[in-house]
Amino acid sequence: MIVLDVLSSLLMLSGVALAVLAGLGLVRFPDVFSRMHAATKPATLGLLLVTVGAALRQDDGGNATKLLLVAAFQFLTAPVAAHMIGRAAYRSGTGGLEELVVDELKDAG
Repeated sequence: MIVLDVLSSLLMLSGVALAVLAGLGLVRFPDVFSRMHAATKPATLGLLLVTVGAALRQDDGGNATKLLLVAAFQFLTAPVAAHMIGRAAYRSGTGGLEELVVDELKDAG
């Protein structure tokens, strides 16, 4: 039981650290596309670690399943939300478009 508690605590602390880093990235990164990266990847991995750590501490399998469903929905919705935010930023002309190395949307219209 102690090993499971330590593993759960480590997972949750790692997830919280990633969430804090994602928050710092949102504040510190210069443009929309960099902030979009900070808002999706470390935050999603942080949520996954927190939910897995919390699921390890559950005695009931139903509650653990609910926590894992939260992580699954986050993995499904975060890329779609980031894609839509990126498209909106591109179409509005904000977000450091002059720094793009490859602009595939320019030719697409």
